[in-house]
Amino acid sequence: MSEGPRALIHAEVVRATDGFERSWDSPTPTPATGKSQLKLWNKYRISNIPSLIFLDATTGKVVCRNGLLVIRDDPEGLEFPWGPKPFREVIAGPLLRNNGQSLESSSLEGSHVGVYFSAHWCPPCRSLTRVLVESYRKIKEAGQKFEIIFVSADRSEDSFKQYFSEMPWLAVPYTDEARRSRLNRLYGIQGIPTLIVLDPQGEVITRQGRVEVLNDEDCREFPWHPKPVLELSDSNAVQLNEGPCLVLFVDSEDDGESEAAKQLIQPIAEKIIAKYKAKEEEAPLLFFVAGEDDMTDSLRDYTNLPEAAPLLTILDMSARAKYVMDVEEITPAIVEAFVNDFLAEKLKPEPI
Repeated sequence: MSEGPRALIHAEVVRATDGFERSWDSPTPTPATGKSQLKLWNKYRISNIPSLIFLDATTGKVVCRNGLLVIRDDPEGLEFPWGPKPFREVIAGPLLRNNGQSLESSSLEGSHVGVYFSAHWCPPCRSLTRVLVESYRKIKEAGQKFEIIFVSADRSEDSFKQYFSEMPWLAVPYTDEARRSRLNRLYGIQGIPTLIVLDPQGEVITRQGRVEVLNDEDCREFPWHPKPVLELSDSNAVQLNEGPCLVLFVDSEDDGESEAAKQLIQPIAEKIIAKYKAKEEEAPLLFFVAGEDDMTDSLRDYTNLPEAAPLLTILDMSARAKYVMDVEEITPAIVEAFVNDFLAEKLKPEPI
């Protein structure tokens, strides 16, 4: 790749942050932000700033999601153009158990793997670890080949050792900072806790392992292949902040209403997901069905939505925008037209 395209990639990503009012803890663009800037923010699922993403200027595909770590780890650019490497190559080396036993990474062959980014100083991490220990036990007792690798973000080796003592799985040695950093770079980690679940070939099954573990305490759906449509819950509501989301609000007091709503949306969701997967891109929308509970009520209040049900919406939290279709009957044709008009930027947003 020539110097020109490389500089262009950098400039485009830097410009994507201009015009945002930002909090270091919770970056949120203002309504004044330009459309192109918001599209970049959503396209690359930016949840923390500063963020630097490297693209292939010819194809537009992501080369590296965690450019800040790249610059820190490779200031001379010796590994340029910083393309993704296979998991087997990045993880290669010794792994530890909390009893001091060391195993080679080749012991992972043939297993599903959870790559767990976590730290003792992080309260949500400690809460998830307690649940994950039980999930790990249940999966292993069911005879599944599964291993978890702890990638520490602890601030000292003593903290790492204390935290790792609670874990029955493997860890990258704390002293191997280079390998821990390469794993963060490989998966573009922007926050913890994060659990990435891989298939036996090292390909990503889901980046939402945290949500899956909390929603499936009995691990019946392991290894948690993504569903086209999710039922909105306290544990997966965090995904509403990752980009535009289609949310169909229904009257959950009507038996079967939520399931019928999922079946209505699913063909459209599958079509969108397949279309973008063929282009090796993430789908521009997530799809949810929301029933009636305190969390849904809070969401309606926050976004100032009417109490109607069914109510078809697209919520774009990063842009503080909503798109609402309030009709008596929602059909597949209505949903598909609504989605297509949104993707074609034909819908007029209302402020949240």
